[in-house]
Amino acid sequence: MLIGRRRRKHSDEFKVQVVAACSQPGVSIAAVSMAHGVNANLARRWIFDASGARDRVPVQEDRAVETASPKLALPPPFVPASLPPSPPLSEIRVELRRGAMAISVTWPVGAASECAAWMRELLR
Repeated sequence: MLIGRRRRKHSDEFKVQVVAACSQPGVSIAAVSMAHGVNANLARRWIFDASGARDRVPVQEDRAVETASPKLALPPPFVPASLPPSPPLSEIRVELRRGAMAISVTWPVGAASECAAWMRELLR
């Protein structure tokens, strides 16, 4: 015989306690839910029910809906910043550490391909 999960029933007092704890400023609904052993989505539903929003019926008004969009504050335009030129690189500096051994190599930039070949051989 299989016994399925049973849905828990919470008292109204418990729900009020959770909703009150969630309504405190700076409190996370997820944190309050975890502390009370309920799912955060369930706590959100209790908050929604407590607000009376489910009982409200949307009212359609006869007057025309204003089509103008609200004015949004736009960010300032992008302004490129000029940086001072960096000094040209004259050498490649490589530092390798393997265990207690440390190697520091300085190689001329003009021979970068040779440096790459040397490193490939070294790291094999």
